[in-house]
Formats: sequence, C-alpha cells, structure tokens
Amino acid sequence: MEENGAAEEKKAKKEKKAKKAEKKRRLLFPANKKGQHIMHLMNLLRVLFVPIHFLVYPYKLYGHKKVGLGPCIYMGNHYCIWDVFYPARTTWEGVHFLMKESLMHVPILGYWARILGGIPAMRDGKDVRAVMDCIKVLKNGEKISMFPEGTRNKEGDGETFLPFHGGAAFLAIKTKSPIIPFVVCNKPRVWHVTHVVFGEPIELTEYYDRKLTQEEFDEADEKLKNRLYELRAEHREMLAAKKRKKHKASK
Repeated sequence: MEENGAAEEKKAKKEKKAKKAEKKRRLLFPANKKGQHIMHLMNLLRVLFVPIHFLVYPYKLYGHKKVGLGPCIYMGNHYCIWDVFYPARTTWEGVHFLMKESLMHVPILGYWARILGGIPAMRDGKDVRAVMDCIKVLKNGEKISMFPEGTRNKEGDGETFLPFHGGAAFLAIKTKSPIIPFVVCNKPRVWHVTHVVFGEPIELTEYYDRKLTQEEFDEADEKLKNRLYELRAEHREMLAAKKRKKHKASK
C-alpha cells in the first residue's frame, strides 16, 4: 500500500511539473504593425550564435535565401542540431521548430524551446496535439520548420535520406501554406563548408479544397521528398559545370 501511495504521489508531482512547464510555453506570437511575427529572444540568439556557428561550421546558402512575410513550412533533411540555423537565416521573423517531445524535458534546452515556441511531437507522426499546434501557428500567419526524417541522419553514405514521416503535405494543404524546401547537401563538419540549397516555395494548390484520401496525402509527401533529391542533384550539377568551365578556361 505504501509503495502504491508513493508511486501515486510521484506521478502527481510529475503531472504538476508538466502542467507548470506547459504554462510557460509560448505558442502564438502576435504580429506587429508591419505584419511581422517577431520573436525578440530568437533574434537576440541569431545575433549572438549565428556568427559562432558560421566560424565553426562554415556554410553557403543557395537559392531562395529570403522568405517574405506570412505563414510557410520549412522542410529539409537533418544531419545535426545546428541545422536549425539554416531556415532561421532566411528571415527575421520567428520560426517554430518541431522537435522530439522528449527534448522538451531536457534541462535548459527544454526551457529555451518552450519560450521560443517549440512544438513537441512524437516520432510516430500520429501526435494529434502537435498537428493542431502547427495548424494554429500557420493560421496565425507564422512560420514552422520541420525535419520529416524525425531524427538526425548519423549513419549511411550521406546520399540517402532516412525514411520520411508524413505530415508536411497535410499541414500545407489544410492551411494553404507554401512549403519552403531546403536540402543540406553534405554532412556538416568542423571547418568544412556545408552547402545548403533552398528551393522556390511549393504550393500544393492541386490538392486544395478537396476531400483527400490517405494515398493522396502520401503522394503529396512523396513529391516533397523527391524535390529535396532534385535540389541536391541540381546543385551538384551546377558545381560540376562551374568546375568544367574553370578547367576549360585554365587550358
């Protein structure tokens, strides 16, 4: 009986702590007079940490490097925790990052994630609450960023993405928000340049205002994944063309 009582008390304390943390979580940020949804703390962190990140993990951004006002969904592949800097470099508005629910309970990291509007999600892609939070954010005119692989791609040959979890297409279609695809072309390494390519916004207008089957949502997600592969292939061909041109000129 005493053991049961202790377990119940421990459970109650855990729930109380979770509710207290939830109260501190920011989700929606109002627009200012210019229509911008600004996270002042995120802008401070941009100023402080972007230069440090660039010095340690230098990178070059290509393509659609400036994103305008209004809602959008950044969607890219995922190699390391620093990948969050890339979409954050294309705007001065706030960006809500989808993250593993477990990270919200990590000391310090979880605290910062909550006050910066992080959206916790379960890995299985069936987190109804995360979906509803994303819809609220997008309908409020704000931006979200997600990594459909669900975790960092630590293994493999660096050529193949991990299996994608669906969801990006569903959110884009339900809120009529554009997708900003981006691909990290090579694994970030200390003091080696990482190439990051942003594609033009994708609007899945052919799916709007229709009752869609799961197969059609899966089809739309597959199109988005294929676009990442295309962006990387196009970028590599561009670099190869430059190299050929330079080699030809040197002869």
